Amino acid sequence: MSATPLGVYVHWPFCKSKCPYCDFNSHVREGVEQARWRQALLTELEHAAREAPGRRVETMFFGGGTPSLMEPETVAALIARTRSLWDTADDIEITLEANPTSVEASRFAALAQAGVNRVSLGIQALDPAALKFLGREHSVDEALAAFETARRHFARHSFDLIYARPGQTPEAWAAELDQALGLAGEHLSLYQLTIERGTKFFTQHARGAFTLPVEDEAAAMYEHTQARLAAAGLPAYEISNHARPGAACRHNLIYWRYQDYVGIGPGAHGRFAEGATKKATRRASGPEAWLEAVERDGHGTAETSSVEGRDLVEEALMMGLRLADGIDRATFAAVTGADPVEAVGEAKLAPLIEAGFLDVDAAHLRATPAGQQRLNALLERLIA
Repeated sequence: MSATPLGVYVHWPFCKSKCPYCDFNSHVREGVEQARWRQALLTELEHAAREAPGRRVETMFFGGGTPSLMEPETVAALIARTRSLWDTADDIEITLEANPTSVEASRFAALAQAGVNRVSLGIQALDPAALKFLGREHSVDEALAAFETARRHFARHSFDLIYARPGQTPEAWAAELDQALGLAGEHLSLYQLTIERGTKFFTQHARGAFTLPVEDEAAAMYEHTQARLAAAGLPAYEISNHARPGAACRHNLIYWRYQDYVGIGPGAHGRFAEGATKKATRRASGPEAWLEAVERDGHGTAETSSVEGRDLVEEALMMGLRLADGIDRATFAAVTGADPVEAVGEAKLAPLIEAGFLDVDAAHLRATPAGQQRLNALLERLIA
């Protein structure tokens, strides 16, 4: 059997409530037919195995939505079926995202028994007023208790925080970050609050209901975050993700290195090699539409295409430059058929290198710290 590595992503689209900052494919429903959904996910998993056969699964990731609302029996069934459909790595990483409410934390023992070996908690803030503003259903004490429960059941664990919130100063964020470091194990995800179109925050922000910290304050928070976590032994390996050496989320590295993965569940995307091209898949987004399609057709695929030529190069650039190590030129060439430096061209690269936003050597193309802080603008220049 081929040893080509593969990641498997499972999307659970349901949440208890919709957070005002969230633009993910998540939905609130009064009730979910767990057994029906379990069978549909297993059916689409089997379809995905036919799409990308002969691989070795290195990682699984249960995202959402709120996958800690899945019955542990469903998680166990999906892990077991994955192991039966593909070869799997002996050290397979199986991550599940969870909310730190007491109800969901009570499932951690069963989820660990099901095979989950890494959990990522959406704590988001260690300040009660901020949790209320962010629409979170847990308290600070509940989050801390859930994190302690996670540490007991999972060898690997992480949690998320959101900073640059309305009214937050660099000094307040520094204190909150120190508190987080007192709890952290091997990994932290730290996201600057952004206002995404289609969210409740987008509407509120547009009418002036709140304002974000000014650009200089947000930049100071970002720079302090990078320096403080590096000094604590958790340097950034990606713009928003920090880990001790060897503790990066391997599943997310598959995305950023533009390696192969399949996605199942509503709205899930896949990218995997098919001959000399990269095949792209997208499942139907609406939960009910996806469920009906799977039960009717054996899968909920809404779109299938091939990513080739310039599109392939641009997707790989957009993902790879998020990494602190940047793009490995040899790996990039093996995936896209083009060297990234040659594909971008001297005319675009030279001024960005001169300005200190990019760094190029014989092995890598990477964004400097200044470039990473302005990555969206940098990518616009590179792929325009």
